[in-house]
Amino acid sequence: MVSKKFVYACALALALSSCSSDSSSSPTMVTDVSTTSSSTPAVTTTINPASLNMRGKRYCEILLLNLESDGIHAEVFNTYPLNDCPQAQWEAIDTAAVAKDEGVVFASPNGPRYWAMDSVVKSDMTEVFMKTFGTLEMNRYASVYVGTSPADLVLPYNPHAVNRKAAFTFNAGSTVFMLHDAEGKTYVMQSWSQQIDPQLMEEDLYTLNDRLQIPDGWTYDYKTLDEDFIVETRAEDAQVLGDDLHNTYSYVVTAP
Repeated sequence: MVSKKFVYACALALALSSCSSDSSSSPTMVTDVSTTSSSTPAVTTTINPASLNMRGKRYCEILLLNLESDGIHAEVFNTYPLNDCPQAQWEAIDTAAVAKDEGVVFASPNGPRYWAMDSVVKSDMTEVFMKTFGTLEMNRYASVYVGTSPADLVLPYNPHAVNRKAAFTFNAGSTVFMLHDAEGKTYVMQSWSQQIDPQLMEEDLYTLNDRLQIPDGWTYDYKTLDEDFIVETRAEDAQVLGDDLHNTYSYVVTAP
C-alpha cells in the first residue's frame, strides 16, 4: 500500500523531472543520435508545427497523481503550445480543487519552465487531449508510472526514467548546457526553471557552474554546436535528472 505521504514526496520529485511533455516516466533505457541519420528509429511521427522554434518558450505543467494497485501513476498536462502560462493565471490555479475535481489524490504544479531545445518531434499524437485548469488550457502529453517508493526522486542529480516518446533537436549554432557525472555520463539541459530562482534567464546559464551545488566529481559546461544534435527518445525511455535549481537534463549516450 502506498501512503499519501509518499504521494506528496513524489509530487515534489516530479517537479525536478519536468518531463517535458516531460516528465513522463516508466523504467527502461535511452538512446541518442547526434545527427539525423539511418540510426533514427523507424517510427511513425507526427510533427506539431507549433513545436518548432521553441527555444526559450515558457510553459507550465500540472501532474495528476493517483494510486493504483501497482503504485503511483500520473498524467502530465502541459501549456505548450496553447499559451505561455501567464503568471497571474498560473498562480491562481487551486491544485487542491483540481485534485478534487479530477478525482485524484494530488495535483502537482511544475513551472514556470523554459525550453532549452529548438524543436521537438513526438512519435504519437493520438493520445493528446486538452483540459483546462483554472483558466489555463493544457495538453496531455504523457502518462507516468512513478513507482511505490519515490523518496529517491526528490534528490537533485538523481536520474529517473521518463517515457515521453519524443526527439529533441538542438540546432547547429545553438548552445547546449551540460552536466557530466563522476562516471563520465553526459546530461544535456532540456529546460531551465524559475521555480527556485524566479529571475533565472537563459544568459544566466553560462555562469550556472558558480551557483550549482553539484556532487563531487561532476562538472557543468556548455558548447556551441557545429551541427544539429538530437536527443532521441521516441522508441525508448529518457533518463532525466534535475539540478538544485530544478533545471532538467536528459542523458545522452554520446556528448555533443
